[in-house]
Amino acid sequence: MKLNPILDQLGAYPIAMIQERAHSLAAQGVNVIDFSIGDPREPTPEFIADALKAAVPAVSQYPLTGGRGELRESIAAYLARRFGVEIDPATQVMPTSGSKEAVFSTPLAFLDRNADQSVVYGSPGYPIYERGALFAGAAIDPITLSGDFVLRAKDVSDERWERARMLWICTPHNPTGAVTSGGDLADLVERARATDTLLMSDECYADVYEEGVHPGGPASVLQHAGPGATGVLAFFSCSKRSGMTGYRSGAMVGDADAIAALKRLRTATGTASPDFVQMAAAAAWDDDAHAAERRSIFAKKRDTLRPAFDSLGMDVVASTAGLYMWVAVGDDMAVTDRLLEAGIVVSPGRFFGAGGEGYVRLALVPTVAQCELAVSAIEEALR
Repeated sequence: MKLNPILDQLGAYPIAMIQERAHSLAAQGVNVIDFSIGDPREPTPEFIADALKAAVPAVSQYPLTGGRGELRESIAAYLARRFGVEIDPATQVMPTSGSKEAVFSTPLAFLDRNADQSVVYGSPGYPIYERGALFAGAAIDPITLSGDFVLRAKDVSDERWERARMLWICTPHNPTGAVTSGGDLADLVERARATDTLLMSDECYADVYEEGVHPGGPASVLQHAGPGATGVLAFFSCSKRSGMTGYRSGAMVGDADAIAALKRLRTATGTASPDFVQMAAAAAWDDDAHAAERRSIFAKKRDTLRPAFDSLGMDVVASTAGLYMWVAVGDDMAVTDRLLEAGIVVSPGRFFGAGGEGYVRLALVPTVAQCELAVSAIEEALR
């Protein structure tokens, strides 16, 4: 069968290979503790499920691409509380069916495959930045990160800025948990506008952070984009903040002209979140207490696991926010194999692109009790 050659170019999603080996071990009776995929085990807060159930209609109808007004207003109100920014819910907010599909499809609205345009992003990074760009017909231009794993405006040469139609940042960063400072965000906004580059900020982990390190939480690009957020879009998600990974609910927020273009694209593809999911999401965005409770659970997991790597002399790099721990281990593939044989499933850093070699990523998804069990297994496997 003839396929889009990009499918062959990309191959299988790499973490799926690790998952297959983990499932095989579990079938053999091995007690597997899986840190590979960011899908936390904590129950979704009951009030969110109740809101969904209450919104299921007797007659099912197509949802509006632009989303329900109640949800857009809830998202705008959240952004005002969390970041102190004023967003017009009518023109600057677009609900999405999760953030992954939004990140993947957004380049289709802005890239001209017949022009010499590129999409810039940091590597290691979320693989969907690359995949969305390639399917939209753009050249990809990854910037290899190191040190604190923050992508800064100065890391992109003048030539690369001029060619870039779109630049992705992620804060808190997947896979490392690094946080971009307000000053660095402001520099990125200024440079992107000077070169007419769309600045895309993936902020899906904005409410998962260590409060002692980031009082008040990591900053948003929206705080530095000014009124109207010209040329800037931020991407948010209910998945980690509210334990709603299976609900598939997120949002794009920012430049009204960009939101209007995305509405045209998404109307053409019929991409919209079901109304009852939107009502559940509205309930989630309206409440901050459950997000704080979940944040404390992830912090406890991090505090439980970090001493295991400290005892082994392995540095936990960045990792003060987001859902992940990023650990310098030397040979990431060999360490992944050793841990897997012990029933501990992690992701080798190289799976997230150049610059990830020598690290492994742990997603803080097992329960606190499972993390406690994992400590001795990690120490025994790697000592």
